[in-house]
Amino acid sequence: MRGTLLLAAAAFSTPAFVQGQPSQAEIEVTNAVDAFFAALRSDDKTALARTMVPEGVIFIHDRRDPANPSITVRTVAEHVEGWKNSPTGTDEHMSYESVLIDGTMAHVWGSYAFLLNGETTHCGVNSMSLNKTADGWKISNTSFTMTALDECYALGAPMHIKTIPEEARP
Repeated sequence: MRGTLLLAAAAFSTPAFVQGQPSQAEIEVTNAVDAFFAALRSDDKTALARTMVPEGVIFIHDRRDPANPSITVRTVAEHVEGWKNSPTGTDEHMSYESVLIDGTMAHVWGSYAFLLNGETTHCGVNSMSLNKTADGWKISNTSFTMTALDECYALGAPMHIKTIPEEARP
């Protein structure tokens, strides 16, 4: 009986977006996240700033080297400034596994794969907080993990097998 109750509770707590019936608010939030990724892909190195709140904070949980994991904290303003010197050919794909909204606050969670010139360099999980501003939804704070390629499948990172080096495939 307890298992049945837990299963029922899980079914009712699953966001409508995951169930395939996104609300208008969920569409607006995921469109804002899509705009963020479009800015990452863009040759316009100033585009990223238009998708983010400059006062935000980014936590980078890098565990690509399991012997030396690290956490780096950067302001969005620092990240945007550094992005101006990033290489061309960057791309990121994220699975929107959870979309939660409460008024002017939203959260999007999911696995991702990061590519450079078509090759996956790392993957992980994005935890993205958004605020609804006068200009629409903006990324305000984010935390993300960076993992080695051999963890991508376990995370469910969205990618094509051809982008993963042979030695990292299961």
